Amino acid sequence: MWSRVERFVRRHPVASYVALTFAISWGGLLVLVGPGHIVGTREEFERLVPIGIPVVALGPMLASLLLTAYLDGRRGLRTLGARLARWRVEGRWYAVALLLAPAYFLVVSLALSLWSRDFLPGIVTAPDRTSHLLFGLAGALVAGLVEELGWTGFATPRLRRRFGPEVTGLVVGSVWGLWHVLPKVWGAAAHGVLAYLPQDLACAIVGLTGFRILMVWVHDRTRSLLLAVLMHVGLTAATLVLTPLVTGGPLMTTSYVLAAVPWLFVAAVWMARHEGGAARAMHAS
Repeated sequence: MWSRVERFVRRHPVASYVALTFAISWGGLLVLVGPGHIVGTREEFERLVPIGIPVVALGPMLASLLLTAYLDGRRGLRTLGARLARWRVEGRWYAVALLLAPAYFLVVSLALSLWSRDFLPGIVTAPDRTSHLLFGLAGALVAGLVEELGWTGFATPRLRRRFGPEVTGLVVGSVWGLWHVLPKVWGAAAHGVLAYLPQDLACAIVGLTGFRILMVWVHDRTRSLLLAVLMHVGLTAATLVLTPLVTGGPLMTTSYVLAAVPWLFVAAVWMARHEGGAARAMHAS
């Protein structure tokens, strides 16, 4: 039995990583809230979310560290640490990593606020702006580090050995989006989107997949796990700090727009890359 498991892990490390990540994250959340309370009430969600978020977020990191140690030993762990410490990259990549998501979250919120002031950025309308900001930044730092040790630390480089950046982004992004499904189901009632749950889940998967393609492109250019962490920090900080403090239908309006925006960037970068390649080919000929 164990030999079969070992052969599977060595032949299919990414599939093994995904399975272990979901087992740790979803299993931990189910143990915490209980199978009968997976659709939590607002009170249950607010009471347990300070514990629930770290429990879920630890899955990608623990799966990565365990499988890296098992498959590659100390050498693999040292390589992972070296990639995390790679900070000597051009300053423009730091700007992209940290500012891309906050910039478009801010633009979307301000644009929607022309229709209703309810769509103003959360940091503007929060009753306690300092706590709102500090909670968002703390959550973003934790999520960025522990998640990207897995998604970019383990899964992305292994898939890039076989696939291009777009396919790698699609695969990792769709899994990343699906990984959010159970936590979003748990918090659906608290955010007033239980009646819109299929649309809410679809927005998460679509938006995160588009953003992950952008992350893979940035990682390809920088080879820095640190930049991936910071890009994730930027996205999570924007989500927690800038998302309008609305629920139900208005929140879904925001979600629809935010799910589409990363794909606009994907389309723009893809066209720029291919037009540049065509221009170089014509020049060479």
